[in-house]
Amino acid sequence: MAKQYLVWLWLLLLPAVTLAASAPRVISLAPHITELAFAAGIIPVAVSTYSDYPPEAKNIEQVADWQGINIERIVALKPDVVLAWRSGNPLRQVDQLQSLGLNVVWIDPVSIDGVIAALRALERWSPHPRQARISADTLAARFAALRAKYAGAAKKTVFLQFGFQPLFTASRATLQNQIVSLCGGDNIFASSPVPWPQVSREQVFSRHPQFIVVSGDAPRRAGVKNFWQPQLNVPVIALNDDWFSRPGPRIILAAEQLCPALQAEK
Repeated sequence: MAKQYLVWLWLLLLPAVTLAASAPRVISLAPHITELAFAAGIIPVAVSTYSDYPPEAKNIEQVADWQGINIERIVALKPDVVLAWRSGNPLRQVDQLQSLGLNVVWIDPVSIDGVIAALRALERWSPHPRQARISADTLAARFAALRAKYAGAAKKTVFLQFGFQPLFTASRATLQNQIVSLCGGDNIFASSPVPWPQVSREQVFSRHPQFIVVSGDAPRRAGVKNFWQPQLNVPVIALNDDWFSRPGPRIILAAEQLCPALQAEK
């Protein structure tokens, strides 16, 4: 009887065991890629530093940081695919991974549609492909709802501020600009020829923004407001840093935070 029970238990667990054994081994080299991977039903075998969402990601081995990529360790982990970030990972080291025969896929969304497309692309490497499709469809639906709701919103001129000294902003070539536009904002530096231009206080003053949008918390908001006093006294909207800065699934949360805040002020 005991033997029959063990056979039955093994048959019950066999699908899960088979799935675990056959699940692709994925390595993420950027925090936003880690978020996208989890949203697509993938648990990477290794990640980069600052991969802190979802919380489970904090317990995964780290093989990349701002100094570079641990090539030896990545090779030893025998990944089926390495997900790299063109804007953040050293190209020379990524090329080295490819020269060693590793499969490298670039995940570098720079638009709302790009984030959704990244989720769909990750379906191939997910042991739960249906989760990847649902995540992509849900994200697309939430953005569609915002587009419909704020399609006729009054335009508000916006300065997107990143940092103080030097003072950086974003052009129309960035995901952050798309979020501002979605909410009815008109980025005063949208026409810049580079994605992340450095600007001066005088350039900002001359464009007369109605709002300043930053990433950070309440103290950050207060610091930015003080930085522009007394010459520029306009509302400052502070968005969750990780939501707004990372080109991952939580960018929708930044949009859902920004739109009502931008349109609440008359």
